[in-house]
Amino acid sequence: MHQRKSKKLLFYFFLLIIISSINNIRLKNLDFQKIEDIEVYGLGEAENKLLLNKVKNLNLNNIFLINKKKISNLINSNSLIETYQIFKKYPSAIKIIIKKTIFLARINYNNKIFIIGSNGKLIPNDLIADKLPFIFGKPEIQEFLKFKTIIDQSNFPYEQIESLYFFPSKRWDIKLKNNVLLKLSNNSTKASLDYAYSFLKDYKVGKFTTIDIRITNQIILDE
Repeated sequence: MHQRKSKKLLFYFFLLIIISSINNIRLKNLDFQKIEDIEVYGLGEAENKLLLNKVKNLNLNNIFLINKKKISNLINSNSLIETYQIFKKYPSAIKIIIKKTIFLARINYNNKIFIIGSNGKLIPNDLIADKLPFIFGKPEIQEFLKFKTIIDQSNFPYEQIESLYFFPSKRWDIKLKNNVLLKLSNNSTKASLDYAYSFLKDYKVGKFTTIDIRITNQIILDE
C-alpha cells in the first residue's frame, strides 16, 4: 500500500515538472506586441517633441509591463510640468496628458535669472517672461507661493505688480507698475491687501509714491 502511494506521488511529481517545462517554453515563445505609438500633449510643440523622444529612449516594452516609475521620474524632472496623466491605449499605445505650470515671477538665483512656476520649481529663463514681476531678496519658493496665494485671495490684481521685495524678517513690499511702493507688515493678510487696494481705488495718491500699511488700520503716505 505504501509503495503504491509512493509511486503515485513520484508520477505526479514528474508530471508537474513536464507541465511546468511546457508552460515555460510557451511563455518564452509568446510574443507580446511592443508599444508602437506614444503621444504627448499639453506643452508647446517643441517641448512635447523633446519629452516624447526622451520617453521613447526608455525603450518601453509591451503595454502590460510598462515601468511607470521610469516614466514618472522622467516627467517629474521636467520643470515645465504641473500635473500629468498616463493613459494606456490597447494594444500598443500610450498617451501622456500634461498640464503645464503657470509662470508666476522671475528671481535671481546663484547669479542666474529663473522663472518660478506654480509647481514650485525653478525654470530656466529661456522663454520671454519680462512681464512677470521680479523678486528681489532670497525667499524660499514656498514662502513666495504662500504670499502669492494671499494676493490671489484678495482683491489686489497681481497683474498690477511690477516687483516684489522680500526681507530677512519675512516681510514683503510690493512695487506697482505705476511706481507706487506698498509696504506690508510681517503678517500680511488678505484683509490688509484689501484695505490697501480699497485705498488706492478710492483716493488719488498724487505725488505720494509710498503707502505704508505696516500698522494695522493705518496708512502712512511718503513722497
